[in-house]
Amino acid sequence: MSAQDDAALDEMIRIARDACDLVRVHYASNFDVQYKTGDDPVTSADTAANALVCGALEKSFPGVPIVAEENDPTTFDVRRDASECFFVDPLDGTREFVARNGEFAVMIGLARAERGTGRAALGVVAAPDSGRVFAGGPGVPSFEIARDGSRRAISPRKTISVRDARAVISRSRATQEAYEAFAKMGVARVDKLGSAGLKVVAIACGEADVWVQTGHAGMLWDACGPEAIALGAGARYAQGDRTPPDYARGALELRGLVVAANDAIFDAAFAAL
Repeated sequence: MSAQDDAALDEMIRIARDACDLVRVHYASNFDVQYKTGDDPVTSADTAANALVCGALEKSFPGVPIVAEENDPTTFDVRRDASECFFVDPLDGTREFVARNGEFAVMIGLARAERGTGRAALGVVAAPDSGRVFAGGPGVPSFEIARDGSRRAISPRKTISVRDARAVISRSRATQEAYEAFAKMGVARVDKLGSAGLKVVAIACGEADVWVQTGHAGMLWDACGPEAIALGAGARYAQGDRTPPDYARGALELRGLVVAANDAIFDAAFAAL
């Protein structure tokens, strides 16, 4: 890790932990719930954490554009010509936050331009309820930070047999196609888990082996931080054409298919789909 990346990641971690403290305050209260469209909830915790994270990033990284879920959508095109851009999901798993099951996270990702495309470079996924914090990026050994501040390197399981794999699926957006893919693969264990970020870091740290999401597979702010951590741990993350998201010029919505898996069963997941 370069000294610059080391300092940037430390600051991203600090900001994410501050946001977690704020989210916990709202979680312990009678927070307000509204709906953007359909059944897509937004709470006072989403908007407060969004303001905290974006304000802190603007102060610590002046001039680096930010694409954040609760920001004005008319600002999102700033990513297209930027050498670097932050992607922020201030509360990934709002449905789980509302259900009070603990399965939600604060996520910050940094993408960098590479030959005209934007690639995930650094990421932080912090879970306010459990206190777990994950960070890393391509070329940066990903790690988990314990409550006492100690760090341990993380890596995926070296699962050889697909039948021994542990699959995770969305708690609130599970699709029949994803269940059918796991059945075709022969995966015996499929666990529901909220938050796209928590599912990906579960694979990165060896607590799960594969995640499949079809249809609406999230937005770029759902992908950047988790993808960076997965790659830094040695896991794989791709869209339906087996390419990573393009954070500079790709579509803002990830639609069709997203797969995250350890190296041993990544190909098997695509074969089943």
